[in-house]
Amino acid sequence: MVFRTHNFVGFFTLLFAALLGWPVLTVMLSWLQADHASLQILKEMAHTVLPDYLGTTLLLCVLVSLGVISMGTVSAAAVTLFDFPGRRTLEWALLLPLAMPAYVVAYAYTDFLQFSGPLQSAIRASLQLDGRVFPEVRNLGGAACVFTLALYPYVYLLARTALSERANHLMEAARLLGASMPRRILRVALPLARPAIAAGSALALMETLADFGVSSYFGIQTFTAGIYKAWLVMDNRVAAAQLATCLLLIVWMVMGLEQSAQARMRFSSTRADRHGTESLPHRLHGLPALIAGLLCVLPVLFGFVFPVVFMLRALMLGGAWSDLPWSRFGHWAMASLSLGLVTAFFAVLSALLLASQARLHPGWVSRQVLRLVGMGYAVPGAVIVVGLLLPVGWLQATWPQSGIGFWLTATVLGLIWAYLVRFVAVALQSIQSGYTRLSPSLDDSARMLGVSGLHLLARVHWPMLRKPAAAAALLVLVDVMKELPATLVLRPFNTDTLAVMAYQLARDERLGEAALPSLALVLVGLLPVILLSRTLRRP
Repeated sequence: MVFRTHNFVGFFTLLFAALLGWPVLTVMLSWLQADHASLQILKEMAHTVLPDYLGTTLLLCVLVSLGVISMGTVSAAAVTLFDFPGRRTLEWALLLPLAMPAYVVAYAYTDFLQFSGPLQSAIRASLQLDGRVFPEVRNLGGAACVFTLALYPYVYLLARTALSERANHLMEAARLLGASMPRRILRVALPLARPAIAAGSALALMETLADFGVSSYFGIQTFTAGIYKAWLVMDNRVAAAQLATCLLLIVWMVMGLEQSAQARMRFSSTRADRHGTESLPHRLHGLPALIAGLLCVLPVLFGFVFPVVFMLRALMLGGAWSDLPWSRFGHWAMASLSLGLVTAFFAVLSALLLASQARLHPGWVSRQVLRLVGMGYAVPGAVIVVGLLLPVGWLQATWPQSGIGFWLTATVLGLIWAYLVRFVAVALQSIQSGYTRLSPSLDDSARMLGVSGLHLLARVHWPMLRKPAAAAALLVLVDVMKELPATLVLRPFNTDTLAVMAYQLARDERLGEAALPSLALVLVGLLPVILLSRTLRRP
């Protein structure tokens, strides 16, 4: 059975899904507008900037994947397979870098490690040196380190979940068969977590491809930075669309890797025996315990503690507390919060309608609609911006007096639309997770009592979906407040958010003022991390 399009709710659901898929479809269809001039531009790009964009983006992805796999896998294996002092605290502390936007980590380390920063200044003063002590941090290697520190929790979280399911149980069986500890780790534990590691690294790569703040601040020529340059600097929407298409193809390949890895994670989805026969982690003492603790403490220090300390230092040295832009900070915070709340409301409402329709009317159409909507989270903000603004240019050229561009670029309508395209998938995942806990017999019982349609959603489903809906609203709120690329281009005049102002102030080398909105974003980002850590600690 498919969506009933004669039903108003079903028709609205299909229409909304089409609106969410419009930006991606528009970018793909931009090639139909190709003419001699646009093909000439593409040819020039292929000989000039395109190889640089492609090479830089691919090299950055390789470095980030190596970094997050190494850091996330080692930390997950340490806290899952071994027991050492501080392990219980480090289990949730390793999630803290999820609260740090990558561009905030970039600002913090740049301020501390640059030529005029406190570290190099202290070393030059103590050793009486004149030149640079460390190489410039704003380069491809520095960006890869920033992304690794900010994104390794994706690999850590999935690998830890996979290992905690059955790793200790199987490693105990391998020990009884005479296998040494290194052999147990390499031949039992890591193969068990390999699909989870691949899925986590794919998520980290999608975040890397979608980034604009770090690449722009470090001056790295990635596809995302190139899209904005082509649109805003070169004023060439065709070139921007073509670059967006190339980036979209890379994202789809990474999505294929992630979906393939998720499909292979089925074998580790069942917990070991819950009745006391599950083996405990191997207890470490002395030097091995110290090494395991350091391997887990260092990611937390470099990924969360040090950036927060560096930003607090910049905030304190940026001027007296009374001289800080508190009134403007209030406007930035209110703009971010209001946009986040409005988007969270519509995202949860849309996710409820989509998930309920898929539950009540399962079929091929339902699966394709959910797949189309779910793809939005993997689409970079730069692609969404191009997909929204490209039709605006076509419509303005056809009907100059329509004023269609005003509604998408001078109001919050276009901005909320872009947010929904990207973040409805976050709410949908939480709502679908809640639906898996509802037995289909509840729907059958409700229908026998004469309850169906929206009444079934309101009176039967909603009371049991309140907690997943609240978690979905929180996740969307935080994602919207940290989102930078779409906000930077689509925000109305005189509407600045915390993310935009943190980027602009840091770009102007005003780190003392940029620290205030940056730390506010970190504080907001801690909310879902606390929620996630509490969920993981439940038996």
